[in-house]
Amino acid sequence: MSEQKKSDAIELGVYAQDNRASGLEPADIVALALSLVWLAATGAFFYFAGGDGEGVDFDPLTFLMTFLAVAMPVALFWVGASAAKSARIMREESTRLQSAIDAMRHSYIEQQQNHGLTVRPAMERKLDQIAASQKQAEHAIATFATTRTAVAEAAPTALPAPAAAQGGDDQPALALGTPAEDLEPPLATSDFIRALNFPETPEDRDGFRALRLALQHRSSAKLIRASQDVLTLLSQDGIYMDDLTPDRARTEIWRKFAAGERGPAISALGGVRDRSCLALSAGRMRQDPVFRDAAHHFLRQFDRSLSAFVETATDEDLSKLSDTRTARAFMLLGRVSGTFD
Repeated sequence: MSEQKKSDAIELGVYAQDNRASGLEPADIVALALSLVWLAATGAFFYFAGGDGEGVDFDPLTFLMTFLAVAMPVALFWVGASAAKSARIMREESTRLQSAIDAMRHSYIEQQQNHGLTVRPAMERKLDQIAASQKQAEHAIATFATTRTAVAEAAPTALPAPAAAQGGDDQPALALGTPAEDLEPPLATSDFIRALNFPETPEDRDGFRALRLALQHRSSAKLIRASQDVLTLLSQDGIYMDDLTPDRARTEIWRKFAAGERGPAISALGGVRDRSCLALSAGRMRQDPVFRDAAHHFLRQFDRSLSAFVETATDEDLSKLSDTRTARAFMLLGRVSGTFD
């Protein structure tokens, strides 16, 4: 159907061009008729009003004025005819162009209808691959978390035996409710910071090692899981922490925030300036209750972890922490939620 319309449009243009090339057009006929009438009228005027012509000297100025009076209307007739032909040509070209555009539009629609079934599955396969990659990453993190769960389940079975054997000894017994993580060595500061930035690539062994160690500690595991949730939700809107370049805040401002200070004194922590990311995050915060709950939970966990972190962290440690993906997410969501106001 579209090919037929294209052919009709082309034939229409060729037919119009053939008609213009062959014979006189109505505008030419009208201009020619008016020119003949005008020349005949001026000839009759000079014939009857010229007299016998004796004793009349030749005056160049009079001849020029007479010639202009005769030739000017004829020129105007043909200028008008040319303008009429140009207008008609423009209308025909516009009609032919519109026909060609309609034919192309119909052809595009038909092509989309015919090939839509092949393009759509390709897009769906791409989306499925992205979803599968995300599930693999979540599965890897969940695998690290299961090692922590196995240790926690095995600990209560080993602790009661020494407590029961002590009987009437004067030595104080270890409480049965002592968490297993209290018996483990504290997480190194460098590993904690590395875990908050998450592994860079699948081959980042140091990153996965630090992440595994952080997931074995209850406090850091809560923050990492909350961070993972908000980073996943933000990625659904195309917001990635690697694309953000927030303004760096001084370490004393981080310490003031960890100490509980709020207001203009800590407003520099909201150093994210990307307007599109701020607008998308703010809209998601208002419209999506799941995103809003996850964001507030993440902000609370980051606040608690930061308060404990600054007690032993140096300024260099705070500077490295502020450059992690988790800290950037905190800056973005904190500014959107008004935490730094």
